[in-house]
Amino acid sequence: MAAVPRAPVSSPTSRAALWPARSNPRNAVAPPSGALWWPRRQTCPVVSMAPGSARSTPAALAVDPKVEALLDSVKWDIKGLAVAIAQNVDTGAILMQGFANKEALATTISTRKATFYSRSRSSLWTKGETSMNFINVHDIFLDCDRDSIIYLGTPDGPTCHTGAETCYYSSVYDALQGSKSNQERQVATTLYSLEDTISRRKEEVVAAGSGKPSWTKKLLLDNQLLCSKIREEAGELIQTLLENEDRSRTASEMADLLYHAMVLLSVKDVKMEEVLEVLRKRFSQSGVEEKASRKKS
Repeated sequence: MAAVPRAPVSSPTSRAALWPARSNPRNAVAPPSGALWWPRRQTCPVVSMAPGSARSTPAALAVDPKVEALLDSVKWDIKGLAVAIAQNVDTGAILMQGFANKEALATTISTRKATFYSRSRSSLWTKGETSMNFINVHDIFLDCDRDSIIYLGTPDGPTCHTGAETCYYSSVYDALQGSKSNQERQVATTLYSLEDTISRRKEEVVAAGSGKPSWTKKLLLDNQLLCSKIREEAGELIQTLLENEDRSRTASEMADLLYHAMVLLSVKDVKMEEVLEVLRKRFSQSGVEEKASRKKS
């Protein structure tokens, strides 16, 4: 399974169906013990700092020496700031970009809530402190030059102050073609672009005399056809192993199976984000434990 964070893909598409407005019960911020992606880390002391500028020194921080050393290793700019990007741990979506100083980063490490430095107010602010749409941080990454930061986490709700799921919904190419920004058209990876296409097909109404519906629409309207295609594609994927077919054939059959499975998810109103969240949580337990938990529930 690929490691995170993933690089954002620049193909813009609608995300209204991907992230519908909903209450998010994700209150457990720290990852469970034994997690493969985010092993348990020692919780840092609560940060305290006297009011000051963004360049306040770590001497004013009540932090663990290891955290202090890490803060000193970041290449803060002349104003004591570094770019801080929040990214969804399950979807890879870039949620927002702000700035952090030493205190903001130390606070995020300690509280596991994405915290930034406001240049206009000259003070710290935690995303969600007003809206309650916190970004619960699972891990923090520094780039190779150590001058920018990624907060990798799960959002409790829409991130943008406009109510959009992310702050990135203005496509440059759309603007060059004269199209207006649309909050429902946001940055998406290939997987979520496919999910969005399926969702749009689901919403389509085939007018009388407009011709045959698309294949996706046929699948959405016929559960028996959809189930038979999933069985068929699963069998063809298995055959690539049993008959030692080449890698490209395996990738092709897996793509077919994934597409048809995602149509079934759409029928059931299940989002890929939910599937990926389940997978992430299973990283903290063995297969035997996971199966046992199913029986209890």
